[in-house]
Amino acid sequence: MADGFNILVTGGAGYLGSTLVPMLLARGHKVTVIDNFMFKQNTLAQVCHDPNFTVVKGDSRDEATMKPLVAKADVLIPLAALVGAPLCNADKTGAVSINFDAVKMICGMVSPAQRIVLPNTNSGYGIGQKDAFCTEDSPLSPITLYGRTKVDAEKAVMERENSLSFRLATVFGMSPRMRVDLLVNDFVHRAIFDRAVVLFEAHFKRNYIHVRDVARAFIHAIDNFEKMKGLSYNVGLSDANLSKLELCQRIQKHLPKFVFLEALIGEDPDKRDYIVSNARIEATGYAPAHSLDAGIVELIKGFSMIRDTHYGNV
Repeated sequence: MADGFNILVTGGAGYLGSTLVPMLLARGHKVTVIDNFMFKQNTLAQVCHDPNFTVVKGDSRDEATMKPLVAKADVLIPLAALVGAPLCNADKTGAVSINFDAVKMICGMVSPAQRIVLPNTNSGYGIGQKDAFCTEDSPLSPITLYGRTKVDAEKAVMERENSLSFRLATVFGMSPRMRVDLLVNDFVHRAIFDRAVVLFEAHFKRNYIHVRDVARAFIHAIDNFEKMKGLSYNVGLSDANLSKLELCQRIQKHLPKFVFLEALIGEDPDKRDYIVSNARIEATGYAPAHSLDAGIVELIKGFSMIRDTHYGNV
C-alpha cells in the first residue's frame, strides 16, 4: 500500500493488538499504540525497529494524553478493555471507565471524517433462541458486566456516521501476548497438562474465531470501509457453532487421552448460549483462513513452549 493510513490502536499490546499491529505495519500503515502495559508485556518488541511504529505508555482514559493522539489518526481502533466476565467483575469501576467511558470520550474528540472500527463481543446476545441463529438484527441482552459495557460502547460508536463494529466470537490461537483463559485455549491447555476438564452447562453453545482472523477482519474493514461503514458485523467461523461438549470432542481427536466430564450441578460464570450467523461479513468478501482444528494443533505446539499462569487475564 503506497499511502497508508495513520492508525491509532488503544490497548495495542494486548492479545489481539500484538497480532494486529505487525500486520498493519506490514501493509504500510503508520501505527501508534497506547497501552498501559498492565501485564508487563514486551509483545511489540519485534516492531520497534519500524519507523512507522510509535508507542505511548499511558492510559486511554486520560483526556490530555489521548487528545493529540486522536487528532493525528485517520482510523481509530479502540482495543483497550478489561476483557472477560471475571476480570470485569474483579474491577467493576475499571470495566466501565475503560470499556465504555474511554470509548465515549474518543467519540467526542473525533471529526466526522475520522473512522472508528470497534471490537465488540457477541456475548452481547446473551442466551439466544434454541436452534435460531443470532444475526446483527437480533436483540442484544448481555448478561455480564463485560457484555453490557461493550454493548454500550458499540451504541456510542455507532451513533456517529463513520464507524463500524465487529461482534467477535470467542477468540482462540497463539498470540505474542498470550491468553490461556479463553475457552478454546483453556481447554487445550487443560487437555495437555491436566488431561481432564469438568464441564458446567456442557450443552451451552457459542461461536469461535482465530485471533489472526480477527486481525484480518480489521484489515478487511480498513480496505473496504466505505462499503462496510454504518453496520455491525458478527465475526466467527460459520462451521464452529459448537457446544462446550462438542469442542472437547474436537480437542480429543488431537489429544486422545483427554477426558471430559459433565457436572450435573454448578453454573458457568460466563452464561452465553447462542449460535451466530456470520453471513453479513462473508457477503463483503471476508472469509476466515484458520480453522478450529488448525488452531488446536497450533495451541498444542504453543503449550509445549509455555505453561505459566501469567498468560491469563485474571
